[in-house]
Amino acid sequence: MSETKLNFDEALRQLEQVVRQLEAGNLPLEQSIDLYKKGMLLSGECHQKLQQIESEVAKLVDPTGAMTDFEVSGE
Repeated sequence: MSETKLNFDEALRQLEQVVRQLEAGNLPLEQSIDLYKKGMLLSGECHQKLQQIESEVAKLVDPTGAMTDFEVSGE
């Protein structure tokens, strides 16, 4: 993977591509292992991004479940 961070959608697209390639089952063992490693990295990146978003959304909802007011910067 490149050193630049992917956005969630791109990481998910790449992960889906890796899964399709592995499910096809027609790759040499070494290539399958490399793809598996790439898939695990992409999966971890997606999971991290989802946790970050979940944390941000949790800040918008108070303990009673009501939405709190917030300002969007740049408006």
